[in-house]
Amino acid sequence: MTAETTIVITETQENAPSRHVSGAVIARLRANLWIARAAGTAIVNFLIFVVVAFFLVKMIPGDPLVSASGGQLSGAALEAARDSYGLNDSWISQFGTYLHGLATFDLGSSIATGRPVADDMATRVPATIELVGSGLFFGALVSLALSYFVVTRPKNLIAGAVRSYARAAGAVPEYVIGIAFLFIFFATLHWVPAPSGRLDPLLMPPPQVTGFPILDALIAGDMPAASSYVAHLFLPVVVMVVAHSAILVKTLILSLDKEIDSPATRFRIASGAPRRTVLLGIYRRALPTAVAMLGMVFGLLLGGAVVLESLFGLGGLGQYAVDAVKASDVYALRSFLVVTAGLCLAAYFLTDIATGLLDPRRRSARKQEI
Repeated sequence: MTAETTIVITETQENAPSRHVSGAVIARLRANLWIARAAGTAIVNFLIFVVVAFFLVKMIPGDPLVSASGGQLSGAALEAARDSYGLNDSWISQFGTYLHGLATFDLGSSIATGRPVADDMATRVPATIELVGSGLFFGALVSLALSYFVVTRPKNLIAGAVRSYARAAGAVPEYVIGIAFLFIFFATLHWVPAPSGRLDPLLMPPPQVTGFPILDALIAGDMPAASSYVAHLFLPVVVMVVAHSAILVKTLILSLDKEIDSPATRFRIASGAPRRTVLLGIYRRALPTAVAMLGMVFGLLLGGAVVLESLFGLGGLGQYAVDAVKASDVYALRSFLVVTAGLCLAAYFLTDIATGLLDPRRRSARKQEI
């Protein structure tokens, strides 16, 4: 063996570990490429909706300033107001200003209130997330409990009632349940506070730290305010759970019924596995489908918040949208659409990641969808 050959072999041996490390890094990046695809899809969908929201609001007939002022503005005053809001600019110029504002988190000023829309969103979005998040959390817990009861006691009368409830998913509108519950629990039984806001009018709101009312009250150590927030939020959350848990229960029952008869379950039973182990295995395999459904339920809850916040006077993002429509406030309405789309797409992205982690087979399915 020559000296040159020895040097080449030595260099090859020295470079082998680095090549092995590089190969492992590349393999890991390829394995996690599905996360980048999901994120890219969410970003593209959001950008598409940003464009759609601008032109959708622009196509609303009428002059927003005339509508917002009740016809009191006219002539020079109207033109001056239109100039101040940039409504006399061309559509292309307005679109450029709109995109620049989104990039710098400047959503413009509300025509109805004159306040920056971003400031309004900062106070209303956390309140709506608190409402929707509570509904989603307790809805998921109720769905898990009901589906467990159906699986473990399939011939029970209550299990049959739960299956009927699941089949009726979405049959009764949310506002109907809300009105019925207000009549029963507020007007008749007086078990819940009046639907006139999120806080008792005799109490002072705590200092805003996070924007989430209950959390801010707990941070401030204001237990009366925290209790009042919870009491005013209780019935709207119950309405959300009753209205939207059925679809989660239905999804879980279908997935569980499928997994109960699967070969994996039969093998575990035949091998003498404990009942608890068999049930955990069934739930583990059925869970990804239910988790994927959570993203859609989040969108339904967010849409339902528009009705519930107006019905219960909660003053969140949904009620803000209703007020914007009434006042023809195009800046507030456009921002509501963009923020709502962003929240929904973020929820869909998180559920995509969760289902991919729970069931790696869904990663390739996600790749084929993209």
